[in-house]
Amino acid sequence: MTAITRSLAGLVCCSLAAGALTAAGVAALQPQTAAASSHREAPLISGQPQYDATDVYAFQSPDKSDTTTLVTNFLPFQDPAGGPNFYKFGTDARYDLHVDNDGDGQGDLLFRWTFEDHVKNGDTFLYNTGPVESLDDPDLNFTQSYDLEVIKLKNQRAVARAKLADDLPVAPSNVGKASMPDYKKLRDQAVQKIGYSGGSTSFAGQADDPFFADLRVFDLLYGGDMSEVGNDTLKGYNVQSLALQVPTKALTESDDQPVIGVWSTVHRRSAEGDWAQVSRLGNPLVNEVVLPRKDKDKFNASAPWDDGQFLKSVTEPELPKLIEQIYKIEAPDTPRDDLVQVFLTGVPKLNQPPHVRPSEMLRLNTSIKPAKDPKRLGVLDGDNAGFPNGRRPLDDVLDISLQAVEGELLGKKNDLGDAVDKNDQEFYGAFPFLALPSSGSDAKAVSKSAGSSLLEGGSGIGGSSEDTMVLAGSAASGGGAVLLVGLGLMWWRKSRRPARARRH
Repeated sequence: MTAITRSLAGLVCCSLAAGALTAAGVAALQPQTAAASSHREAPLISGQPQYDATDVYAFQSPDKSDTTTLVTNFLPFQDPAGGPNFYKFGTDARYDLHVDNDGDGQGDLLFRWTFEDHVKNGDTFLYNTGPVESLDDPDLNFTQSYDLEVIKLKNQRAVARAKLADDLPVAPSNVGKASMPDYKKLRDQAVQKIGYSGGSTSFAGQADDPFFADLRVFDLLYGGDMSEVGNDTLKGYNVQSLALQVPTKALTESDDQPVIGVWSTVHRRSAEGDWAQVSRLGNPLVNEVVLPRKDKDKFNASAPWDDGQFLKSVTEPELPKLIEQIYKIEAPDTPRDDLVQVFLTGVPKLNQPPHVRPSEMLRLNTSIKPAKDPKRLGVLDGDNAGFPNGRRPLDDVLDISLQAVEGELLGKKNDLGDAVDKNDQEFYGAFPFLALPSSGSDAKAVSKSAGSSLLEGGSGIGGSSEDTMVLAGSAASGGGAVLLVGLGLMWWRKSRRPARARRH
């Protein structure tokens, strides 16, 4: 089960708004809808992006090898310039990260984040009222904080719980260089030490989307022409990220059983106060390209220990048949026990726990130390510290999944891929490892900015002086039209008064 992801990310289009906006010469930038590696993977959650998990990562920390880093991301395809209401976590949600440390398909530990909004001045539309130098800067008008707790479970019942963090700050959206001249400073302030198991680290906030792929895959597998691949459709988009770095001993059952399973869920509160699970994610690509449409929403509301209901979609996957139909590459024989190991049980002698119950989650053998020279193809390239043994941000899960679904683990060697081999931004070498989010000022104008053109008589964005005259003329005529309408309305009201008086 595995492979491809996310539908075409929306192209940014620029158009003059109608009416008064046209008269003022205002341009609107807006990305169209898109889908990704568990971004918008099911019909219902695609309309609730705040609660939509995009990716889950679990890996041995390269900066602290005795710790494990867990990351889960939400709210896909954030346009960096998407103000004035920038991006945030839902305050009516529970964001949960589950850890199964004995292979029975049930969570043994649950980390839960809840969020609260804070607004300093409700009489302005601004996200920030001046340059922001720190997370407690009075010019940062909108902020979020979060509480974090850990719950110990037995047969899905809480047997103990502890508050790990209270009212910690969330890193804000990266509005732009004028608003946040040193965004890395703000991100660093959001990396907070917490007292779990002798010393852990937590982060919540915006980050560059670490997933990289050419998402034209859903256009009948790159339009039936693999020579057209190579465009990182996720470039420039951001996500909301939750990250924890925890001593490994706090996650595992014992030294003899070092394998953990990890997945995320989101529960949303209804108007009646009830909680309903609306999102679930473990391995990448499962809900997108393994499950049929009729099961996608069901999967998001289900639990790993009930995954037997989805087994046929794994053992008889649809994707190899599509590849055979379009590219004439023979599909491996079914049933696909190799894919069952990758996604439901773990691979024997790699990351399969004893007495495992088949269930979909990201499985990590924590006894395998971080690779000194990590390979983007992970286990397929001899790097057992990478996917499908957990998942690191640098792992090229789309290429790995394409090759696996075509039988790489069965001895059918192939080099299928989308020609996007790494993220557009370098990952950090220390927690939380994700790249800084793109900012609203990162987009480059072709020439002078529109503001420069209007204020200084410049040539406009890639335009000529004639374009400027047309734009200025449009603005003037728009303003003139408003003035004429206003004068006409005044005349009409005055002319109506005598007639009304005569009638009375």
